Amino acid sequence: MTSPGWFSQPYPPEGASAAEGIRNQLGRPELDLLTILVRESAQNSWDARLRTSSVPVDFRIDMRTVGPAHTGAWRELLLGGAPDSAENFPLRDTLRRGQIRFLAVSDRGTRGLGGPTRADDAAGTDRDFVSFIRNIGEPRDVALGGGTYGFGKGIFYLLSKSGTVLVHSRCRTTLGDLETRLIGCTLWKSYKATESRGDRRYTGRHWWGDTSGEVIEPLVSQQAEATAQRLGLRPFGPNETGTTVVVIDPNLDDLAPNEAAAYLAETVTWHLWPKMVSVGHKPPAMCFSVTCDGIEHPVPDPRETRPLNMFVSAYEVMTGSGGIDLECRRPKRHLGRLGLVKRIMPPLEPTRASRMLDIENLVHHICLMRPAELVVTYRPGPKPPSENQGYAGVFRADVSMDEIYAKAEPPTHDAWNPQSLAKPESTYVQTTFSRISEALDDLLFLGGVARPGASNVALGAASSMFSGLVGGAWGIGGATAYTKPGSTITRASRPEETDEDAIPSASGRPTPEAARGIEQAAAGEGEGSSSFDTGLRAFGGVPEHSGIAAPRRRPRVQYVGDPYYDDHDDVSVLVQEFRLPVPGSQRVHIDLAVTLPGSGGRETDPPIGASMPVLLGWEDSNGLLHSSEACVIEGGEAVWRALVRPAPDTMTEIDIKVEAVRVS
Repeated sequence: MTSPGWFSQPYPPEGASAAEGIRNQLGRPELDLLTILVRESAQNSWDARLRTSSVPVDFRIDMRTVGPAHTGAWRELLLGGAPDSAENFPLRDTLRRGQIRFLAVSDRGTRGLGGPTRADDAAGTDRDFVSFIRNIGEPRDVALGGGTYGFGKGIFYLLSKSGTVLVHSRCRTTLGDLETRLIGCTLWKSYKATESRGDRRYTGRHWWGDTSGEVIEPLVSQQAEATAQRLGLRPFGPNETGTTVVVIDPNLDDLAPNEAAAYLAETVTWHLWPKMVSVGHKPPAMCFSVTCDGIEHPVPDPRETRPLNMFVSAYEVMTGSGGIDLECRRPKRHLGRLGLVKRIMPPLEPTRASRMLDIENLVHHICLMRPAELVVTYRPGPKPPSENQGYAGVFRADVSMDEIYAKAEPPTHDAWNPQSLAKPESTYVQTTFSRISEALDDLLFLGGVARPGASNVALGAASSMFSGLVGGAWGIGGATAYTKPGSTITRASRPEETDEDAIPSASGRPTPEAARGIEQAAAGEGEGSSSFDTGLRAFGGVPEHSGIAAPRRRPRVQYVGDPYYDDHDDVSVLVQEFRLPVPGSQRVHIDLAVTLPGSGGRETDPPIGASMPVLLGWEDSNGLLHSSEACVIEGGEAVWRALVRPAPDTMTEIDIKVEAVRVS
């Protein structure tokens, strides 16, 4: 058994590809290297899945620092027979530094890199090893596959600061036996070396393995397993097949290792969520994990993560009866299916992973995918009419169209470019975008005519204007008193109002006596509260003591801040915080209505089939939800929250009313 060593590829007489050309085949992608790593490696793993197995493909990303027990073996094994020049072979400097880090991408439940190990022997269909290790740019040989080994593998070399990876794989031979293989590869840059026979040019490609034959071969079987153990690589189980690609000294884009791990975990969910979703009674197609130095960084569940849960819902619509079939009429062709969902939702808090996809605080995107159900891209659509509303869609290409959409993709598989195709194929892709736009127009159509000057303003932003048109109500974003339309004067109560002062008119508006509080607020008098009292109706009597009536402060509602959207039990709700500043037991209930753009009025009775806002309950300061329509609250400084499920495409009005509770 000979020790492994390095072989540097010289230019053969017939010529070969320089390392620089191979490294540049990914072009200049908009996505960062870590994101491309997740996408490309997962595509390779999916294409290599065992078709006969019902067990999900296990996909893992592990970042580690080589421990003291293995550092010596790394230097001894990987520096033996290496090129002398660190400029032409930077792995030398990497291994000589005090700390060695690597990033390992591994899959199990895949077939591994099998087939012949020499390119000139790989005449059959089983040529995974030579496609990944030897050859560049081979066409896809997997029906409905996600990508190709030829370009997808390039990201591993680009991510390594020394351009070096180790490939540890187990496959089955033609006889059905298990075989473990271990080989190293460096892809850096071409160079010229001065040798005894004169100058010689090298391609910049290097392989590490068994150098005993005329062609460098991988370490196999027991030697491969023993060497992998010395290096501290993840072993294979007794009957496992699959591949681990070890990226030496990864470029983490200035992130700390634990930050990079968290980013990778989130990136997995954004780009691979279709493989995480169970369909019917089937388990998810793939399972994912990310670790850093043995500490797991959980991969978010797309069903529980905003806004990916909307894309999951759109996927379920697409696969169900609510899906829309998209057709091209000339030439006639079925393109695929589209699912759309629209929701009222709080603003998003963008993350590094979502920003990489240009998804900031609002979701208005369509997830494009081919039949392999790997995310191609999130295509933005028109922004919805409300800043508090979002929509998500999923388009999956028809199986018969897979080759056309695949040809429209760049090497990184992250776009569909119709301009790169000839007709009629370019027509199909362009028509896909047109049909999606038509479906979005239907989704976003509100009906009615907006008021002059407000047709281009989102409902959430325009609500402060609309709220002034509806007296005695609270519009989202508005803080309007019982005054002329458009006023923003806030109402303040007099310090000691009696029940007699506060009796409202039959219309629900305050009487002239009560309106004096507004005048005081305009003049800078009163309590100076910045809240707006909208619950003015008081039913409490004046207590009697020895037959003498004494004035008392009437119950009132004091709003705390503006209404805002929040999540509650996976439902987006509108929240209004308030307090009851007057001591004593009081009963609150709510009056809900909507204003439609262009309707010019207040709707309390919905049209047939339309929805109205619904009170979900009253949440106390301890977070306990009281789901009754009316709730008895003890007045004081405690802040309560009214939780309302709003109606889509409307401005929700919240009017909290309060009455005293008589004590018998």
